[in-house]
Amino acid sequence: MSFAFDIIGTDGKARTGVLRTSRGDIRTPAFMPVGTAGTVKALTMDQVKGAGSDIILGNTYHLMLRPGAERIHNLGGLHKFSTWQGPILTDSGGFQVFSLSQLAKKSEQGVIFQSHIDGSSHNLTAERSIEIQADLLGADISMQFDECTEHPVTHDAAQASMGLSLRWGERSKTAFGTRQSQNLFGIVQGSTYADLREQSAAEVVKQGFDGYAIGGLAVGEGFEAMCEVLNYTPDFLPVNRPRYLMGVGRPLDIIESVVRGVDMFDCVMPTRAGRHGQAWSDYGAFNLKNARFRDDPLPLLAEIDCPASQDYCRAYIHHLVKCNEPLAAILLSWHNISYYQNLMARIRSAILAGKLDDLRLELIEKTTIGLP
Repeated sequence: MSFAFDIIGTDGKARTGVLRTSRGDIRTPAFMPVGTAGTVKALTMDQVKGAGSDIILGNTYHLMLRPGAERIHNLGGLHKFSTWQGPILTDSGGFQVFSLSQLAKKSEQGVIFQSHIDGSSHNLTAERSIEIQADLLGADISMQFDECTEHPVTHDAAQASMGLSLRWGERSKTAFGTRQSQNLFGIVQGSTYADLREQSAAEVVKQGFDGYAIGGLAVGEGFEAMCEVLNYTPDFLPVNRPRYLMGVGRPLDIIESVVRGVDMFDCVMPTRAGRHGQAWSDYGAFNLKNARFRDDPLPLLAEIDCPASQDYCRAYIHHLVKCNEPLAAILLSWHNISYYQNLMARIRSAILAGKLDDLRLELIEKTTIGLP
């Protein structure tokens, strides 16, 4: 049974609403912090929740290899294991199998690969991916097993990959079956080819999922090509179900995608930037390693309602970064997740007010100017 998805406001193609799960409501447009190994890096789950996050993402590939999906299940599932009691979406593991593993061998059945951790051999199929996500980890939203098309790719290769994902999607749906408190999302592939995106969307919608993701972007195609694909792909998907753009991204990427009808996002960027000394703002990311912040008494970003943003001056965080103190990564990651959730809240409010384009133009202008 699909989670209820109530759209409460629109502005052009943009929508704001609520996806109602058995573990809590997800306000959309939503940003999902990435919990790669059962943790949003450098943060406690209380910090993630306090920043305004309604849902997090878990990585099937990483968790199946370490500590092991069966071990997590025996310890009560991913929610109990990680202490995150809100909704969790898990990816299928397909992207990481091809991008991280050694000697991956793909076939119609699935993928046999060697772990990037210890070289051990594993077999990931559509059925095993669903078993890990839904049965062992206990995800509220599972993703169909798919192949993320590389970029650049020829039309023929993209079509073959899309066909394989469609067949794996059908098997994922059969393995998932009917569940009362869990949902399964299908994934639209087709690279940057409009005819393949339309064909993929038509077939995925015909298969019938609880929500629909747009995959195969943010893989090197560039901002303009991504926007071009998003000009038409969301229009191929049902109006009454959530649309999820996988692996995107920067604040400008997010708002341009929302304008085109996307509801859900995930990306490692906020916490990865935090671990590398960067703080996100409407003006883009600024690097606290830079000497300009050495004597700067201003808060990190006073307008963000977060202790890391308001209580610590830039000079102090610059000092922590230069000294390689772990607290630097904690404070910057905490701030970045808070900034992203603040942005999503402003996007939701702007849609309700019919002023999303004003916010988009403001963000573009500030990004062009850079931090004052």
